[in-house]
Amino acid sequence: MNNSSTSETDRSFSEASGKWFSVFAVPKMDCPSEERIIRMALSGLENIKMLSFDLSNRRLEIIHDGDIEPITQKLTTLGLGASIQETVAADPEIINAVEGSAASTTQESRTLRWLLGINAVLFIVEMTTGLIAQSTGLIGESLDNFADAAVYGLALYAVGHSIKMQVRAAHLSGLLQLILAIGVLAEVVRRFVFGSEPESQMMMIIAFIALIANTTCLLMISKHREGGAHMKASWIFSANDVLVNIGVITAGGLVAWTGTNYPDLIIGTIAGIIVLNGARRILALKG
Repeated sequence: MNNSSTSETDRSFSEASGKWFSVFAVPKMDCPSEERIIRMALSGLENIKMLSFDLSNRRLEIIHDGDIEPITQKLTTLGLGASIQETVAADPEIINAVEGSAASTTQESRTLRWLLGINAVLFIVEMTTGLIAQSTGLIGESLDNFADAAVYGLALYAVGHSIKMQVRAAHLSGLLQLILAIGVLAEVVRRFVFGSEPESQMMMIIAFIALIANTTCLLMISKHREGGAHMKASWIFSANDVLVNIGVITAGGLVAWTGTNYPDLIIGTIAGIIVLNGARRILALKG
């Protein structure tokens, strides 16, 4: 009797608020790429309040307003075998969970502000010391940090906006990284032709400081990496930074050991390729 009364109360609440809970089985959804496709396909539907993905069980849960049919039609056109399993009244606990997502958005914004500040400072420090030390590795790192600062700025703007806006922000950041990658590789060629005398000790000290900072960034962003496209892009860039830092430290040691600039030119080339690959991944993320 109590259960029946509770069910009727929940349904009355949902009908009053206009929110419903629908579950889809999606047989061909087995990796993040299919999740991104679904997010983009549904981004134009304003009646969707929340999407929850369970890739291991190929299950999609949606909280929405009004009729489920427009959502079903969108999913069907993707060719992933999506089929509706149930649509029930969204109970008050689910509604509160959706409304509580604002707290998560606030946390994302706070994290992105820290990342933006850290990368802006690293760009200035590494560009300055890279020019002084004649190190293409440090210059490559600085341009990567400049790209990251722009990425986090774009991502910060995207937080709280629609999925469509998040996709646009990540796409712009990928294009920016592509442009800067070409710049890094051009600088490597220039220094190979005209020569350079990189200072290994300065390379290693600055790269080690940057490694600590970028590892901190990676840890901060890791808990948000399953968020929107803008947060995934930010995580990829932070992971790239850590790899480049380790490479520059190694190159600095090799410059001191061999007495030539080739290790620095090599790591500058590798940095450019890593930046290019990061841009490719981000642009592919937007499909």
